[in-house]
Amino acid sequence: MKERPTFPARLDFAVGNPKGSRPAPGHAHSALSLGARPSGGVLSQGLGLDSSAVRMNMVRKLSHQGLTDPLVLSAMGSIERHRFVDSALVNQAYEDTSLPIGLGQTISKPGVVSRMLELLRNGAPGRLGRVLEIGTGCGYQAAVLSLLAHEVYSIERLRGLHDKARDNLRYLRLANLHLLFGDGMAGYAKGAPYAAIIAAAGGEAVPQAWVDQLAVGGRLVAPVSAGSASAGQQALLVIDKTPQGLRQTVLEAVHFVPLKSGVA
Repeated sequence: MKERPTFPARLDFAVGNPKGSRPAPGHAHSALSLGARPSGGVLSQGLGLDSSAVRMNMVRKLSHQGLTDPLVLSAMGSIERHRFVDSALVNQAYEDTSLPIGLGQTISKPGVVSRMLELLRNGAPGRLGRVLEIGTGCGYQAAVLSLLAHEVYSIERLRGLHDKARDNLRYLRLANLHLLFGDGMAGYAKGAPYAAIIAAAGGEAVPQAWVDQLAVGGRLVAPVSAGSASAGQQALLVIDKTPQGLRQTVLEAVHFVPLKSGVA
């Protein structure tokens, strides 16, 4: 695997700017390397949700739903989900429900997050190599991914959410997590090839850029339109990139925000 690019990094527009010229002022892409992780961790104050027992109860429920990957279960039990939702919703943080995070976006259910991460890992004995996440959102899944991979690049197209994720993740000081502001449909070629790619938004098809940036032997997990696209139906799609070509598997129905190009 090639050496990762030096940070801070910039992303070039792939839509409407094929030659990679610089974006207009006020639309610069940015990246975040969050430093060294503290050994003891930091607990939230005054929310009553910082007890590990609360997270372990969520993990037990995930296990009862069929989640079996021990590394995913451990990661889900380690990251405090209530830190990533608005204060008015913290009492619902450990329920298996999606919650609004602003700008028309949501934080996915713990059950969906863990299911997709288990699919992404596909029984790997240890941490994955380099992973690309499309759609940082509030930063929760990126934080969980940082415990499952040696290096994570996470792209968000909405400036407001990119900034929110930076704030949410700052306390964790995750040295292996890099946040990028840019068009996720173009992926991030400078970090390729990736051992795994995961998307938190669904389109009619997986962009070719993601497939190109996936390493041979790698796996991509993303929601895609299924059935009537106008009805908003989606299903989970798993793509394995083998030496013989692509192997695609369509799984259960899901509901994610639509995949869009450009930045805002």
